[in-house]
Amino acid sequence: MPELPEVETVARGLRQALPGRRILDVRLGKTDFIDDPGAFERELPGSRITSVRRFGKFLLLDLENSQSGGAAFSLQIHLGMTGQIVTCPADARILPHTHVYLGLDDGRELRYTDIRRFGKIRILSNGTRETLLGEQGFDPLETSEEEFRAEISSRRARIKALLLDQHVVRGMGNIYTDESLWRARINPKRLGATLKDDEMHRLFRAIRAVLTEAIRLRGSSVSDYVDANGERGEFQLRHRVYMREGKKCIRCGRVIRRVIVAGRSSYFCPRCQAAPRQKGR
Repeated sequence: MPELPEVETVARGLRQALPGRRILDVRLGKTDFIDDPGAFERELPGSRITSVRRFGKFLLLDLENSQSGGAAFSLQIHLGMTGQIVTCPADARILPHTHVYLGLDDGRELRYTDIRRFGKIRILSNGTRETLLGEQGFDPLETSEEEFRAEISSRRARIKALLLDQHVVRGMGNIYTDESLWRARINPKRLGATLKDDEMHRLFRAIRAVLTEAIRLRGSSVSDYVDANGERGEFQLRHRVYMREGKKCIRCGRVIRRVIVAGRSSYFCPRCQAAPRQKGR
């Protein structure tokens, strides 16, 4: 499932093409992943895209509709496991499982393709948008180390679970959590409240470094992910633990292991990321 770097990469690509463009028409295929398809067909034609941004794992297309007195609203897109959104000429070959076509005023189309349809698209009105987005946690690329430390140290959940919880940290997922914990030499089963100051500092810096590098390399293409131009990312070539069970750790040579933490597979090095000591009875 696309995480922060993949969504940020897509947002940056769309940001080069969409702001200022007007949506002329809407065509829909399957609509079971769209909240209120009728609102799509009513609200989107004639609206102008004012900005494209990422919020956690969501893409937000901010729009204004002159036919409704300049009312502002947003199109919220979650790519799910196989969702792809690209701009292309209107006469470009249509890929299988393309379900949304937004005709633009420059002759191109914004197309959404989703094989498994686990994605989600909905229109957020101005008031609803702020309420729903306010339920998300802090952005790891925007928060300070002090805010990060205060939030994590106050919780006794496992650090892997905390980083995956979108109400705590928005945008993190399995790939970048595992890679960050490996860089910081922290076991995924550690409790957030037990991390020492130097460990918290290492983790904060590791998360920022991993996410920044992944964005520079346009994300990880481990499944169906492509950017806004249909190109695959390259950060999967830099993975050190994720999906590397049974392979040697490049740092110490021990074999990478997999355990289940917070219901998710977690890849780690048992030497570099020593398990928390169990207290005796």
